[in-house]
Amino acid sequence: MRAIEWSYWLVFFGLALACGGAGTTPDKTASDQAEQRDSPAGAARSDPHSFARPDEAVVRHLDLDITVDFESQRIYGEAVLSIDNLAQASQLYLDSRDLDVSRVSLDNEGETTFRFGEEDPVLGRPLVIDIQPQTRAVHVEYSSRPQAAAVQWLAPEQTAGGEHPFLFTQSQAILARTWIPLQDTPAVRMTYSATVRVPRELMALMSAENPTQLSTDGVYHFTMPQAIPSYLMALAVGDVAFGELGPKSGVYAEPALLDRAVAEFQDIEAMIAATEELYGPYQWGRYDVLVLPPSFPFGGMENPRLTFATPTIIAGDRSLVSLIAHELAHSWSGNLVTNSNWDDFWLNEGFTVYLEQRIMEAVYGRDYSEMLAILARQELDNTLEELGPESRDTWLHLDLAGRDPDDGMTDIAYNKGYFLLRALEEAAGRQSWDDFLKSYFDHFAFQSIDTEKFVAYLKAELPKNAPQALEKVDIEAWIYGPNLPETAPRPTSPAFEKVDQYLAQWQSTGTLDTAVPAQWSTHEWLHFLRHLPSPLASEKMANLDEAFQLSQSGNSEILAAWLQAAIENQYEPAMPALEHFLTTVGRRKFLKPLYTALAKTPEGKERGRKIYAKARGGYHSVSAATIDEILGWEE
Repeated sequence: MRAIEWSYWLVFFGLALACGGAGTTPDKTASDQAEQRDSPAGAARSDPHSFARPDEAVVRHLDLDITVDFESQRIYGEAVLSIDNLAQASQLYLDSRDLDVSRVSLDNEGETTFRFGEEDPVLGRPLVIDIQPQTRAVHVEYSSRPQAAAVQWLAPEQTAGGEHPFLFTQSQAILARTWIPLQDTPAVRMTYSATVRVPRELMALMSAENPTQLSTDGVYHFTMPQAIPSYLMALAVGDVAFGELGPKSGVYAEPALLDRAVAEFQDIEAMIAATEELYGPYQWGRYDVLVLPPSFPFGGMENPRLTFATPTIIAGDRSLVSLIAHELAHSWSGNLVTNSNWDDFWLNEGFTVYLEQRIMEAVYGRDYSEMLAILARQELDNTLEELGPESRDTWLHLDLAGRDPDDGMTDIAYNKGYFLLRALEEAAGRQSWDDFLKSYFDHFAFQSIDTEKFVAYLKAELPKNAPQALEKVDIEAWIYGPNLPETAPRPTSPAFEKVDQYLAQWQSTGTLDTAVPAQWSTHEWLHFLRHLPSPLASEKMANLDEAFQLSQSGNSEILAAWLQAAIENQYEPAMPALEHFLTTVGRRKFLKPLYTALAKTPEGKERGRKIYAKARGGYHSVSAATIDEILGWEE
């Protein structure tokens, strides 16, 4: 089906809602998990977060033809799934959540029957389609619903320009199924093409080969020739313009932000060159960045060819571009070699933090990257304290069965994973470790793997160049044990030592030497604010605020750290800045600690709930779900 009339969909949805969906009957076996089997697709049958059965029939290519309807807040059209029926199966299992399906047909065989299985509040419903042994393509005519969790529909007033609406998707971890019917597991990789119809005044972009100019008819065509997992499916539609950074990179942003974004991201070409020198060629064509409106729930999302980024990293001095280094690093760790199961999320993020640190060192120097490493250790220590050192959630290899995989997106995967790889580097020697990593990315390129496969490769290959390295690092304790081994690396920084001296001097004398912090980087400020004594008297807080204008900081990282200190020390003059920040920024990294700090006292929780009542409608579902839990919020 192409270009379906919306009136047809209105008729269908009325019938579907009344009848429970076309041909819908509960499928009792859809959620049964079978033992892992070898197949070209990988082992998604053991993925507790997917109903798919790719060892029976696996999707190899997706062809989308969709319309983005801002008025109804629906994405509708047709998904054509090219499959490889490995087991001559009679059914194809797809993942879906909050999707309506009107018709399914098979190439050369006409319309076929389908049904939805029982609904799970996190996983959604299996979509079970009857196929034939010879089936090679399945056509699904469908629509998303307005509440689709991946999709955020922004009104014009929620954008920088204020004139046009905006849409963006966030598919990680298992939200692709809320706007496309597919096998939503990282174990399945597929190529895709798409035709997307949008209002003529808006540009459409995807995790694919992208336009740089507005289409005259509002129709855009996309191709992703490299096979990717479903969580990297991404779509954005809005009033955006393009600025070139170099031969391999550029930036998209709303016109009001474009010049600032181009200036902020000038070092991207140097980052690409540094990473290629370390770990081999960039294999995705171009590397572009899209700066989204502030409701985007993450700092960045590594959608291949088009990183989605929060505007909160635009500080005016390139001091927060380590986030871009992180997302670029995913082009090797995560996008090129992918965790096959969300229990192994550290394979994506731990490797990426390690590469991020190496990129930052190559471009800005070792002293700079070591400050980042210390901040990462501070964040990890806080997470370990919050979870409890013996918590099962402090293992690198997680156990997320029966839970939302979003629960695993903590500093454990990111920073404990990083420190394991740093420990291996220190044990093997940098050159031997770099040689191993390059061979690892080459060997598993465009594959999805699990922790066991990584460990087996590590034990087979690293000793060839570093025979004693694995004797110095207890791999099993790191991966399959709680907390941090006592031998975990502890980075040091002369710059932070000077910050500590300044803080001690201020505490002992009460005198603020404003000339010293004027030279600090963002990282030095974060170290200072994280180590403020607690409790700190209001007059002391006021002295800092007056001297350095912290409540008015235009640097989101510094402001968030200051506001957390303000909450903890009940510094009332910063509360208007807190409310403004929480109602204009949707990045979960900032929201979670601030609302958590507010929720620690009855007065703070009441304040937090009042602010949240105003702010919640502007948050993406990923952020809202986290804050709902913190505040005990019920709609």
